Amino acid sequence: MSFELAKEYLESRGLGDRIMEFDESSATVAQAAHAVGASEGEIVKTLSFMVGDGAVLVCAAGDTKVDNPKFKAEFHTKAKMVPGDRVEELVGHAPGGVCPFSVPGGVSVYLDESIRRFEHVYPACGSSNSAVRLTPRELEGAISFVKWVDVCKLVG
Repeated sequence: MSFELAKEYLESRGLGDRIMEFDESSATVAQAAHAVGASEGEIVKTLSFMVGDGAVLVCAAGDTKVDNPKFKAEFHTKAKMVPGDRVEELVGHAPGGVCPFSVPGGVSVYLDESIRRFEHVYPACGSSNSAVRLTPRELEGAISFVKWVDVCKLVG
C-alpha cells in the first residue's frame, strides 16, 4: 500500500515515469545501488528520527552517516532513530521503503546537503524493491520539506 501511495503522489507531480520497481531487494543502500546501477552515494536514504513526540525524516546521500554534534545543533536533541517497530506507524512507510513521498501530516522532512553533489539521486518509492530517479532539484520540488540541513558526514 505504501508503494501505491508514493506512486500516486509522484504521478500527480508528473514524475511517475521515473519510478523503478525491481525483482530484487533495494532495502539497503548497497542493494539499491546494485539494483539501480548507481554509486552508493547516489542512493538517498531517508532516515527516521524521534524529535520531541514525533518523527522527522532526513534524506541523505547513501555514503554518509549522521554527524551527532551537527544533528544536535540543528534539532536541539540527540539523534535517536525511530524504533523499527514504530517506523511505519509514525512515517507511513516500512523500513526498507521509507521515502519522503506521501508522508503523514506532522512529519517534517529535511534534505541533507550531501545529496546536492550528485546529478541524479535515487530515493526509495515506498517499498523495499523500488526507487525513483530524480535530480536533487526535482526532489526538492516534489516534496514538502522544511529546509536543507547539514547533519551528515561522509563515511570512511
